[in-house]
Amino acid sequence: MGPRRTSTTTSSRAASRATATAARGTSTRTAARALGTAPRTQLRPAGAGGHAPPPSGPRVGASARRQWILLWIVVAVLALFAARLVQVQVVEAATLAEQGRDTRARVIPLDATRGEIVDASGMVMATSVVRYDVQVDLRQVPAYVRLDETRTAGEEPVILGRGAVEAAKQLAPLLGVDEHELGAQLTGTQGGLRIAREVTPEVREQIEELGINGLTTHSTTKRVYPNGTTAGDLVGWVNNEQNGAAGLEYSLNGDLQGVDGERSYETGVGGTVIPFASQSTVPAQDGPTVHTSIDLDLQYVCQNSVDAQVASASAEFGAAVVQEVKTGRILALCDSGATDPNAPTGSGEIRSVTSPYEPGSTGKILTVASALNEGLITPTSTFTVPDQLTMPNGQTFKDATEHPEHELTTAGILAFSSNTGTVQIGDLMTDAKRVEYMNAFGWGDRTGVELGGERGGTNLDPTQWDGRTRYVTMFGQANQVNLLQITNVMATLGNGGVRLPLHLVDGYSDDAGTFTPAEHGEGVQVVTEQTSDEMLLMLEGVMADQLGTTGKKAAIDGYRVAGKTGTAQIPNTVDGRLTDTAASFVGVAPAEDPEIAVGVIIFRPAGSGTGGGLAAPVFHDVASAALQMLGIPPSGTTETLYELYGDTAE
Repeated sequence: MGPRRTSTTTSSRAASRATATAARGTSTRTAARALGTAPRTQLRPAGAGGHAPPPSGPRVGASARRQWILLWIVVAVLALFAARLVQVQVVEAATLAEQGRDTRARVIPLDATRGEIVDASGMVMATSVVRYDVQVDLRQVPAYVRLDETRTAGEEPVILGRGAVEAAKQLAPLLGVDEHELGAQLTGTQGGLRIAREVTPEVREQIEELGINGLTTHSTTKRVYPNGTTAGDLVGWVNNEQNGAAGLEYSLNGDLQGVDGERSYETGVGGTVIPFASQSTVPAQDGPTVHTSIDLDLQYVCQNSVDAQVASASAEFGAAVVQEVKTGRILALCDSGATDPNAPTGSGEIRSVTSPYEPGSTGKILTVASALNEGLITPTSTFTVPDQLTMPNGQTFKDATEHPEHELTTAGILAFSSNTGTVQIGDLMTDAKRVEYMNAFGWGDRTGVELGGERGGTNLDPTQWDGRTRYVTMFGQANQVNLLQITNVMATLGNGGVRLPLHLVDGYSDDAGTFTPAEHGEGVQVVTEQTSDEMLLMLEGVMADQLGTTGKKAAIDGYRVAGKTGTAQIPNTVDGRLTDTAASFVGVAPAEDPEIAVGVIIFRPAGSGTGGGLAAPVFHDVASAALQMLGIPPSGTTETLYELYGDTAE
């Protein structure tokens, strides 16, 4: 019995060991599979059936697939990087580089300085100066402390004041404002408040010396007009953007502005300029200096004379112009009530240019000159002249004053300013021929003067005239011209019959002082030199010291003067009846060799003012001043005037 139990026990132990060994092998394979590794090949005992288990080896299929997948992923990522690299370095290289430069680029504008305007002698009429705007950060003002600067070293500082109250106390006298009002402005939390505009560099220096917290100054430009109202409307002014708003500042704005420049560079981190990056500077081109033909001294006399007469006559406005006969240069252009461009008000309208008026009897100059040039009359042609005349179409006309019937020469008709005599002369021509001369003398065109808003002649189409209009246009009614146009008729006669374009601008000079003359166009021969000479001699008779002549008050001692008065009837402002007047005078001097032409208009005076009574005295004063200032010597010769009455004419 014993041996059998021993055998059985031994067999059981062997079976247990085999089972344990098999379990360990299974656990090892399972762990190996979990770790992705193959266990070593082991010999196992035969099973119960006497068969050995199959050998265990490496499992390589699944791992290889994973490696290929990983490889293709890496290749794809690298391909994407390569494609992007090509896109950045080749395809989009220029665009990206440009974007980079744009990000780094900085451009600083360089403002051009507006050009000056000067008179004929170089006296400044308009210029630009540096000024400063004063701004303050109100949040920093409370930190301002003013200490007693007289305390010696080692002593305790004494606080004299602090904050907005003390800042206002120090600033107010410099800015010329009320201390308490300024103190109220300096109280608050606004980041930036402008408290003063256009202070001078001297004031700016004093302001900055105060050391007020948050206070800064910024440079700006201010336009300055040293002569105030003298030529004020003529020069004009600029607006807050420094663009011309009136006068020459407006009409020549494009020239005066110049061309702004710029400086460009590239910056890196923190705004540091990149030394070797692209940098460039386009310098600003300052506006040129405009040289006008105006004589400021003469302009001053002219304005005062016009203003005085306008005030005396209680007129709506007045104006005068002084013109150089042989060049077309305007030496003075004066409107009443001129504006100071340093503190402009109104529109700056220059009525001598923008407000045409009926020339009245000064228009007779054109009628007579046209007939004379056509060979239809002579200075001594005789006409029967009543104070009232009815023409073939039934229209009746009167002279300004009643008088007996006279036999007057052409010269007499001008000297006595006869309407009835003038219509007889004008009736010798067709309406078309008269309008042809009106246009030739410049009534239908602008004069060429460099000012905006000029209005030329009106009602110059004879097909639109009725039976009365065709006659009244012969003595300066029903059509309109501006003061420059009618004055240029006299200047044309003084220039041998050649009409010149008028101008205010002689030329321009740059920063180097190089002068470039302005272009003004060519003259136009309107009438012959003989016609001009005969007209001037007839028009000298207007100033003759003889009963009935209308221009005695225009005569100038020592000088021969040729000219014509005008008193046009114009509609009143109440009911439109022709009860108001436009009183005018145009003339040249010296008549033997004219140098200057002067025109004057006193518009809508109170009462019954005439050209001889109101405008002729202004002509006398202005023309006398011009002759003296220009150094024109007195007339050295005299000439026998044409007879005014037909019974004594040859």
